[in-house]
Amino acid sequence: MSRIGRMPIVLPAGVELSVSEENVVTVKGKLGTLSEKISPRITVRVDGNTVYVERQSDEKEDRSLHGLSRTLVNNMVVGVSAGYTKVLEIIGTGYRATMQGNNLLLFLGHSLVKGQPQAALTVAQPAGITFEVAEKVVPITITVKGASKQEVGQIAAVIRGKRPPEPYHGKGIRYAGENVRRKTGKAGKSK
Repeated sequence: MSRIGRMPIVLPAGVELSVSEENVVTVKGKLGTLSEKISPRITVRVDGNTVYVERQSDEKEDRSLHGLSRTLVNNMVVGVSAGYTKVLEIIGTGYRATMQGNNLLLFLGHSLVKGQPQAALTVAQPAGITFEVAEKVVPITITVKGASKQEVGQIAAVIRGKRPPEPYHGKGIRYAGENVRRKTGKAGKSK
């Protein structure tokens, strides 16, 4: 049996889980509602405040779907009860980030015309995701929060992709705690 798949999921107080006939699992909690279609080869059973994810056979595909399905359901339960957070750091002279309404403005050295002030890159805040910017600290931090682990990770990757950390000076946007491998520059001319 799958070590992850056979572990039961305990529903915290205030979280409701329901399974429809098409095997769509819907989880409701204080941070919102999430739903995910689970493979028909997997059965999700609710017993009181405990959820069991079971497979129908011992075939290879069923075994691989077992752990995946249990993890997806558990991520939804954690998301609607506690939520997920990704923290990004902006490192670089002149790089900054601000909030303008529901949009995140990133000033990362991009300019429209050479010699002109840098242009802002705009990242729209999707539904269910919130941005927080700490501008007064060094390095500047952007916090991405939401109920869906997949959406939080995707938006954080999109923001990081605007200016990934470069290996020579280490400037750019990185995840908090990310180790950027540094390279040495050109060696000076030897005589």
